Parts: sequence; structure tokens; C-alpha cells
Amino acid sequence: MSPRAGTVGSRRRPSKGDLTSQAILDTAERLLQTRSLDDIAVDELAAGAGISRSTFYFHFASREAVLHALSGAVLDALYESASTWLRRGGEPPEDAVRRALSTSLALWRKHGAVLRAAVRARDTDPLMREFWAGVARRFVDETAAQIELERASGAAPPGPDARSLAAALVSMNEQSFLNRSRSRRPTARDRELVDTLTCVWLRSVYGIPSSPQ
Repeated sequence: MSPRAGTVGSRRRPSKGDLTSQAILDTAERLLQTRSLDDIAVDELAAGAGISRSTFYFHFASREAVLHALSGAVLDALYESASTWLRRGGEPPEDAVRRALSTSLALWRKHGAVLRAAVRARDTDPLMREFWAGVARRFVDETAAQIELERASGAAPPGPDARSLAAALVSMNEQSFLNRSRSRRPTARDRELVDTLTCVWLRSVYGIPSSPQ
């Protein structure tokens, strides 16, 4: 979700339009903390961003478009957290897997309201459903490719079809993080969840147990 920094001297300062769009997104995320998207009016989003209703529609076609933009940014950040394992290099598998899971859970905690709203919307909004399907394919494809690389290098033993295994693991993560994001504050159970998921990933992909933390 963080902007990708360019080389020194090539960074573009945010335009007025960029700042307005971000103000709308920030307002939406704040309101989603306590209310559903259906209960949030366009006028509220505009007022929170300090703009008129017509200016809102210059930036976004609808409330759903705002949620789509918010979701895309958060899911990009989740993909970056997953890349800790996807591009682990020489890092031990357990360290990479645990760090990726910990970062992902932190993002679900920080942006849980947005992600929960997006999950609800995919059941009724065809565009959001298509968007989530694309996101799932991205995660599953990359995870399956990494499993195959780990097997080819000898780091992981042969096992079930890589894509089927990847789909199961990715789905497990999403449901587990979705459930945890509903609790109000981080607790010791967050660490327990990361420990459990790490154990499942290591046994499923590498055939090894995780070490006690």
C-alpha cells in the first residue's frame, strides 16, 4: 500500500487531486470502522474529505468504487508481506513463513474494517467478486510456483499438487485472519495463531515441524 519510491529527484509530489482522493479514502476507512458500506452516504464521504458531492463524483463513480480502491491498496500490501516467503532467498523457511504471517496479520488488524467490507461486498457485487477472484489467483499462482521451486531445490519434499496445496493454504490464511480481525485488540492469541499457521505451512510444504517460540 505504500507508494513505490522512485530514484532521488524523480519523486512526484502529490497533486491536489491525489490529496483529495486520499482524503475520501481515509474518510471511508474511518467510517467503516463502525458502519457498513450500505450505511455510509456519499454526502458523508464528501463532507469528511472537505469537498462537495459533485467533486466526490469527479474522483469516484460510487461508494463501491471507493471500497474497491481501498481494498486494492490493502491487498497490494498483503501481497508484499507474502513476498517475505515468496522471495526468501537464503532465509530459513520458518523465519520467512513466520515473518510473512505476522506481517499479514498486522495488516488485517490495521485494515480489518476495509477487508471485512470487501469480503461482504463480493457476495453481492459482481465487480468485487471478479476482483477477489483475481486476487485469489495471484496469491495461489505465486504460492504454487514457490512450492514447486522449493521442491525442485530439494528444500521441500514431493507432495500433493502444488496448486491445490497453495489454494488450501491461502484460503486458510484468509479465513483465520478474517476471524482474528474481528477482535478489538491484539492479544496473546495473535501470537498463538501465527504459531499455528506457521506449523501448518511448514508441515504442509516442507514436512517439518516449527520450533517453539
